[in-house]
Amino acid sequence: MSDYLPGLAGVPATKSNISDIDGNKGILSYRGYPIEQLAERSSFEETTLLLLDGELPTRQELAEFDEQLRENRRVKYNIRGLMKTLPATGHPMEMLQSAIASLGMFYPGNACLIGGDACEDLFYIHNMTVKIIARMGTIVAMWEHLRNGYDPISPRNDLTYAENFLYMLDGKDPDPMLARIMDVCLILHAEHTINASTFAVLVNASTLASPYSVIASAIGALSGPLHGGANQRVLEMLHEVGSPQNAGAYVDKKLANKEVIWGMGHREYKTKDPRATILQGLVSKLIEERGGNINPMMETALAVEKAAEERLAHKGVYANVDFYSGILYSEMGIPVDQFTAIFAIARSAGWLAHWREQLGDNRIFRPTQMYTGSPSRDYVTLDSRG
Repeated sequence: MSDYLPGLAGVPATKSNISDIDGNKGILSYRGYPIEQLAERSSFEETTLLLLDGELPTRQELAEFDEQLRENRRVKYNIRGLMKTLPATGHPMEMLQSAIASLGMFYPGNACLIGGDACEDLFYIHNMTVKIIARMGTIVAMWEHLRNGYDPISPRNDLTYAENFLYMLDGKDPDPMLARIMDVCLILHAEHTINASTFAVLVNASTLASPYSVIASAIGALSGPLHGGANQRVLEMLHEVGSPQNAGAYVDKKLANKEVIWGMGHREYKTKDPRATILQGLVSKLIEERGGNINPMMETALAVEKAAEERLAHKGVYANVDFYSGILYSEMGIPVDQFTAIFAIARSAGWLAHWREQLGDNRIFRPTQMYTGSPSRDYVTLDSRG
């Protein structure tokens, strides 16, 4: 029997051609395309179609896919009614998991998932994929209004995915620069090989569960602070640090107590996360656009990163994507507890690409275990137990 490896660290669980990481060199690519090029030149819609189909689309293919996303942004009033019954104090990720899981009851369809080992109905897969991705942003934006006692803002079909999401958050035509920043953020978070939430997708997809259940399971995994929830913790950490002058002492204290420094380190990268580098550049551009006055939180973040790097670089611990994404969303005026939900919106593209890949050559996941319990023994009656 193979050795037990906690967390399946380094154990190949599947074969995939969707994305790849070179952790030593700090390289991330989607379908072979470097993330830096996609962030600079692509859009979330185009990147999503690349992840799903494997190739950059033609102009016509992209236009058709974009139109399908726009046409499927609206949700039935029943969904809004269900969301109104949820506690306003609930976390957006809990809401999102509940709402996505419920979509299967309002938009049923599992014709491809009736048994056997594979699903080859690409029309079904594509149709379900469009419906889920299109509505992820809508549901997250709706919650921002519903939990504050207001009716949600209806989506607009004349806006891009990123533009529409920002519009639905505050009802204002989005600033072009902020819309582009959001678009890049969605691209950067869209896919990242077999992480915890994507592994949840594979396991659930292998049982031929509905895609709504599959994505709901992934949202649950992403909500954890050791996965997508870390970007919210970064903001909380920076508030705790207070000022740049406190950064060194704060990092030393965390290390001495063997506590987590949120946003630092990544299991895959031994150098700075390439997504963090791009996000840091976006923060700088936004600050420059706003007159060059650096946000105190950004100053504190830079000091924390420097202090952590001085102490941990020799161990291959550097800033990851969560460190700067939270700072950027904060600069954009987005509530802190919505950060991970935005992560989920973007990652739905990668999740559904892996869902499709799993269905194409399916085998149910059934790992084994190493039993560490009691040896075989006879049952003792209750009267004999004293």
